[in-house]
Amino acid sequence: MPPFLRPLLVLAAGIAVSLAACRPVPPEPAAPTQSNLSRPPLAVQALSAHMRSGDFAAFARDAVPASLHNRLQAAWRAGKTRWPLDELPFSEHLPEVLGALSAPDAETRLGAGFDRHFAGSGREIRAAAATMGLFGVQYLSHQGDFSEHEREHYTQLLAAVTRWASQAPLADREHATVAIARLAAAARAAGPATPEGIASAGMDVSLQRLGAFSTEAKAVLAGYGLDLDAAFDSVDASLQIQQGDRATVRLRYTLAGTLIDTVVPLERIDGRWYLSDYLRHARAAAGPVSVPDAPPAQDPESAAPAGPVAAP
Repeated sequence: MPPFLRPLLVLAAGIAVSLAACRPVPPEPAAPTQSNLSRPPLAVQALSAHMRSGDFAAFARDAVPASLHNRLQAAWRAGKTRWPLDELPFSEHLPEVLGALSAPDAETRLGAGFDRHFAGSGREIRAAAATMGLFGVQYLSHQGDFSEHEREHYTQLLAAVTRWASQAPLADREHATVAIARLAAAARAAGPATPEGIASAGMDVSLQRLGAFSTEAKAVLAGYGLDLDAAFDSVDASLQIQQGDRATVRLRYTLAGTLIDTVVPLERIDGRWYLSDYLRHARAAAGPVSVPDAPPAQDPESAAPAGPVAAP
């Protein structure tokens, strides 16, 4: 797959995983504001808002408790994880993609590659999108480290993206020329994309830079008919049931004309709510705890059970 197309698929498939022109990250970013994670729907909405704005660093901060965030930062610098980017499909290709896009001759080389392999091949691309969709559904159904909630959600998401890809002008040279130029400029502004450069910059700075790149990539996707900002703006999160420190939230949004309707589990730690699946992946990414870097939070599973609170 030509490198300039990979960010389209990464951003499209990653919702759950992402306007204005890309800007370099300021050397002294403003202090982060405190998000309201006091209720399950508010926690879901806060994470959606961070994805909408391209603030991946804030997403990482609000997706996990502070002690786990500290462990993830250390694992990031050691090169052991790239969470939360690991939540995106094809995330292992991200340094390669950004490197190809930021090369001095990227526009010429990627444009020639598009002409050679994709220009005017709309029928073949649509067939490839359908095949990828079928393969993806089979993978989600039987493989991968996904919870049942994730499998159900991502299957809907994949079906929506596949329908979009089957109609998008991915073989149109004019669209491709604009997309390559915008993505190349954004990749150069994002800074060093090598594994060593990402590790030395640290998690927060790297996520800020990549969030800025995602903002431009979303604009490119919108030009192809996939408006991710509209999807984030359509997010509706409502409490289904809460029992003690466990809850489920019904999440609904519209992606490329397709309604996504799913349920996500959350858990409360020190009075703040977090998505259970993100916590599970983040804990695995951070590795085992050696020396605690913050007071341990109460284990929600060991808390005294309370009666269920149904959603109004």
